[in-house]
Amino acid sequence: MKSIVFLITVLYSALSFAGPVNINTADAATLAKELDGVGPVTAQRIVQHRKDHGAFKSADELKTVKGIGDKTYAKNVDNILLK
Repeated sequence: MKSIVFLITVLYSALSFAGPVNINTADAATLAKELDGVGPVTAQRIVQHRKDHGAFKSADELKTVKGIGDKTYAKNVDNILLK
């Protein structure tokens, strides 16, 4: 039984990891799907930030979007693409 619980936990963890995503080209649905801890509202804020300010010049700039704090950024930094 313990091995089944362990296997389910490992599989669930593998499926819940964020994937690489270009924050300058992805639509809100893709951003919400691929960025860990980012839901539809925050994803739309990322898209709106691009419209208002142009392309992100660095991944760190993502933290200027309301809803993206240090913890969310840290969970996703390795999967944030700019080009």
